[in-house]
Amino acid sequence: MDGQKTPFVRELGSSDRKVRDKALESLTQFLRSRTDLTLIDLLKLWKGLFFCFYHSDRPLTQQALARALSYSLVPTLPKETLHRFLRAFWITIGRDFHSLDRLRLDKYLFLIRCYVGVAFELLVKNTSTKPDGKKRKREDAAKQGRGKKQKKQTQAEAEPATEDDKTNGEDDETRFPDLAAYISIIEEGPLCPLNYDPDQPKDEGDPNFVPMPHGPDGLRYHLIDIWVDELEKVLEFEEEGDEETPKRKIKGEIPMELILRPLEKLRTESPYKPVRTRAAEALDDDRLVEWGVRTRESEEDDSEEEEWGGFGDE
Repeated sequence: MDGQKTPFVRELGSSDRKVRDKALESLTQFLRSRTDLTLIDLLKLWKGLFFCFYHSDRPLTQQALARALSYSLVPTLPKETLHRFLRAFWITIGRDFHSLDRLRLDKYLFLIRCYVGVAFELLVKNTSTKPDGKKRKREDAAKQGRGKKQKKQTQAEAEPATEDDKTNGEDDETRFPDLAAYISIIEEGPLCPLNYDPDQPKDEGDPNFVPMPHGPDGLRYHLIDIWVDELEKVLEFEEEGDEETPKRKIKGEIPMELILRPLEKLRTESPYKPVRTRAAEALDDDRLVEWGVRTRESEEDDSEEEEWGGFGDE
């Protein structure tokens, strides 16, 4: 399948809304009818979609196309295709982000924002806390198209954990397998703490193996900046506190530790101080404190430590 030669891919970039809508309908029907598409197939499709978006002009057309490729398309995907499609998107973005010039950068940043938002809408807002599969099944769904070494690692990760190994994060992974699978894609790709991982498994003859690019820091910074913004859009809140100290409590059982885990890993594991600082600032967001997700140390204690009392008498 050659995405660039597929008529509906070319037509998606049309400035004519009717042509664009018809092309989106054709693309949606194609993806709905094909649950057997491999990661390689979807990467070929995304190559065409990437350059289709590259050549789209006019801000309103670009924004409409970004929403069509995300909020209109992704929720219609079969469950068997969803994680592979999202993986193909992040591989494409991580691989080609460096090729974007400043004139086209903004529209791709908007497309990326849309994909963060629609993933949260599907996997957080509409999530279920009922266990619907073993961890092995979740990992397989997230890691389609990997090499033998990665499969062995997946099998090792699927082994039952001991009581000492069980944490709240692991419990969230069991109860929210689809969300956990998506978070693992993000941690492996655009929010990986390492720009280059010498230990990343290599192709061992698997025709479906595609390494996940870790992306440049520009992509990493953008995701850090919009992560809480897009999350807030899908959360529901209960108002608490009083007028002087209003607070919002998150409704439902939302695995915030799991959702914020990529940022926490960047804060603690990135070898680059600017990335660690940016992630720490995102985790120190006032909204996370207001929601009761994070706590902030007393600023008075910090000010007392830094206060200079002048020269003492000698």
